[in-house]
Amino acid sequence: MNNRTIMAFDFGTRSIGAAIGQEITGTARALTSFKATDGIPNWGQIEKLLKEWQPDLVIVGLPLNMDGTEQFVTVQARKFANRLHGRFGVQVQLQDERLTTVEARAHLFDRGGYKALNKGKVDATSAVIILESWFEQRY
Repeated sequence: MNNRTIMAFDFGTRSIGAAIGQEITGTARALTSFKATDGIPNWGQIEKLLKEWQPDLVIVGLPLNMDGTEQFVTVQARKFANRLHGRFGVQVQLQDERLTTVEARAHLFDRGGYKALNKGKVDATSAVIILESWFEQRY
């Protein structure tokens, strides 16, 4: 088992959630979420986060249909992943993110009811779930 720092993004066309985790413990925590316009974030904010945490690997959630087929936002998520690699030179892997938003909403609702369900928290929590599922697939 490696002791790498892993960052995950829950890609969305209007909002992108971020989480950070440690491979050695297999745990993750929510960081923040960024507004996006048609899937394009403020790259300066992304750069700041990457510089602060210096991840060894970045995981980007891949939004697939329930039957595993791709949709338009899947293509956009792949572009986002490619741009992360191209702009910042980070190693990027994609991770199936089906149902992570549903799971994140349920988790947040259990902890704080409807008041906890703001979009930023949901996206950052979805990024945690994406990262935790990536950890689970490896161990």
